[in-house]
Amino acid sequence: MDVSKIKGLHHVTAIATSAKRNLDFYTQVLGLRLVKKTVNFDDPETYHLYFGNEGGEPGTILTFFPWDDVDPGRRGASQATEVAFRVPKGSL
Repeated sequence: MDVSKIKGLHHVTAIATSAKRNLDFYTQVLGLRLVKKTVNFDDPETYHLYFGNEGGEPGTILTFFPWDDVDPGRRGASQATEVAFRVPKGSL
């Protein structure tokens, strides 16, 4: 694979414990748009929620699988533990 052709990330996926709390936080607190709601192909009873900018452009998408009974993650256990957003200067 020629890595020089990679333009960036399309999206990052994480696990959430509550679909409602996840939706409320990312839409009402952070102001992201729910771009798409589908199901987890490996577990069709679980939603796959996509949040992003108004256009749902690649690189702005953060997705979640909400599992109410999931155990808390551990730092250093081969998983992402933080997500950072870049916001335009003067927008806050």
